[in-house]
Amino acid sequence: MSHFTSVPSSAPLAPSSDPAGSAAPGSPVCVVLPTFNEADNLPAMVAALLNLAPLRVDIVVVDDDSPDGTGQVADRLAQRHPGRVFVIHRTAQRGLGRAYLDGFRFALSRGYPFIVQMDADFSHDPADVPRLVEAAQAADVAVGSRYVEGGKLDRRWSWWRRFLSWWANAVYTRALLDLSVRDATAGFKCWRREALQGIDLDTVRSNGYVFQVEMAYIADHLGYRVVEIPIYFEDRRVGSSKMTFPIKVEAAWRVLDIRRRHRHLRRREPLPLPQVVGSTKPS
Repeated sequence: MSHFTSVPSSAPLAPSSDPAGSAAPGSPVCVVLPTFNEADNLPAMVAALLNLAPLRVDIVVVDDDSPDGTGQVADRLAQRHPGRVFVIHRTAQRGLGRAYLDGFRFALSRGYPFIVQMDADFSHDPADVPRLVEAAQAADVAVGSRYVEGGKLDRRWSWWRRFLSWWANAVYTRALLDLSVRDATAGFKCWRREALQGIDLDTVRSNGYVFQVEMAYIADHLGYRVVEIPIYFEDRRVGSSKMTFPIKVEAAWRVLDIRRRHRHLRRREPLPLPQVVGSTKPS
């Protein structure tokens, strides 16, 4: 079960009336932040995103009933920034994939032309959001990638962790799923609303970190234009990683399930990109 709370905006962003899904001038970007025990990171992350001028960014925090009080922290931020910060509290059917889907549906319902997904722990640099949005001007989805030229991993990673991450993306996942994207497990993306509307989100069932792989597979095999831009991926600044060894093992075998469930997908010719007018492109 999930419920939405926030302070109502004095000028709420209405869903787009354009059947093509393009937005009105000046429409902002929506960043979806799933959280679980991120009370120490969330205030700084929200502040960094809200200050990405001249890009206007709104934020929806999707909290999975965090024991450390992240949900209450998010509520206070929503009260402090009405109409800019929103909170979805989830008390059942928890998990990363479902959290993102709830956030995507919220953003789509409010007409945002660009929807960014990222971690709240600063492994994804908020300063890279404008670069992703700019790249999405000429693509359906822009991926913050560790495995294209210029992409880097945290220097503190061990050689084994680096090898395992590279192998999972560049060899195992790409070979099994015939993916063109190099960073299949990337969780830092900017989606055009038309791309998310074109994906039947109800068919996306992955609920752990393999959710990123399933979304990449669907987008790629539907023929959406995917562009990867290099990022520096930093280890989380506060708290401990939620990517345990059992989760990695589960993600590996669930890749095969993704191929089975979506085996009927066929690539199609990309649709023309709609023109987005307003302040979404950074200057």
